[in-house]
Amino acid sequence: MGRISRRGFTVAAAGAMSVMLATGEARARNVAADAGDGEARRKREFRGMWTATVVNIDWPSRPGLEPEAQRAELLALFDTAVARRLNAVILQIRPTADAFWPSPYEPWSEYLTGTQGKHPGWDPLAFAVREAHRRRLELHGWFNPYRVANHTDPTRLVATHPARQHPDWVLPYGGKLYYNPGLPEVRRFVQDAILDAVTRYDLDGVHFDDYFYPYPVAGQAFDDTAAFERYGAGFPDRAAWRRDNIDRLVHEMGVRIKRRKRHVKFGISPFAIWRNRATDPLGSDTRAGVQTYDDLYADTRRWVREEWIDYIVPQIYWHIGFAAADYAKLVPWWAQTVRGTDVHLYIGEALYKAGAAGQPAPWQDPAELSRHLDLGRSHPEVRGNIYFSTKQVVADPIGAMARVVADHYPDRARPPR
Repeated sequence: MGRISRRGFTVAAAGAMSVMLATGEARARNVAADAGDGEARRKREFRGMWTATVVNIDWPSRPGLEPEAQRAELLALFDTAVARRLNAVILQIRPTADAFWPSPYEPWSEYLTGTQGKHPGWDPLAFAVREAHRRRLELHGWFNPYRVANHTDPTRLVATHPARQHPDWVLPYGGKLYYNPGLPEVRRFVQDAILDAVTRYDLDGVHFDDYFYPYPVAGQAFDDTAAFERYGAGFPDRAAWRRDNIDRLVHEMGVRIKRRKRHVKFGISPFAIWRNRATDPLGSDTRAGVQTYDDLYADTRRWVREEWIDYIVPQIYWHIGFAAADYAKLVPWWAQTVRGTDVHLYIGEALYKAGAAGQPAPWQDPAELSRHLDLGRSHPEVRGNIYFSTKQVVADPIGAMARVVADHYPDRARPPR
């Protein structure tokens, strides 16, 4: 729905004075409406944090902890989110074709116990959903669709792993194992595994990150030739076929989620560059070395324009003024991309860079992140921010997160509807 100030306003007036009075009243109403819209946006905005479990980045702090210790750690993270006046946690529950719940499709994650397939003695996802909701936090399940392992040795996977049961589903690339996105049976299996969690738990959202086809590795080829020869007829080239594979994953996933539970949101947090303007006039004024459309075969702009997803979180992990990919140029580009759609725009923030060694001067300034939110507030399409990652939300080494809270989060807010 458009803002009141953008609607046409017509008055019938008998004379010039009546027209002037009516116009003045309309302007006053429009100013009040604009102020009301701004206040409403502040009361309803997405304030999230990513909690990564792959290689125990955020939680659990290490594999093999006793269940009581794992629960205590998770509660401490949730309590920090509340203290920072956040309202959502994006919890990674399928990091490497495994599960943080008793899945009938995939094995228990090794990041819980240290041994893939070993029961941790409790149900982390049931606990996480319950405790998040007790704190008025949304809990979005974060799923990585295709990554199978951070190594290339299938024999290191538990014997019952689907990748061992179906070795033809799996390809090695860049030192990792991946499910082949070009196989329809893989796409269906990935969706089924995710929908098990959607069906059995009170998740508020399903969340994909930026990994679709893997990021390019120099001198290596993702060898999906057999699948392309089998399924690629009718496409002008392999790139178009690969994009279609990912489009199908996204579109079908969204449809299947809504069939199960209409209220569950479907969101994606892609690498922030769809295409550079030099490549495509519709692209952003950037000079990035990676473009999701061309390198990850992820047509992120289309997903928004077609409204296949409920929200998008471009990972704009650069500072204001960065020459190759300026935060101040990317936010308006994404705002324009979602404009006129029902897709919510939240901005992914690189909190992990604040104060980090080797980062340029802007990231050593505790106010840089707060300036990001200042810029976002000037674009009504921006409805919130998500911070990577939880470890830095907690530690906040130079006070950048505290500055955001002080400047922008005076009270808790509800997520957008």
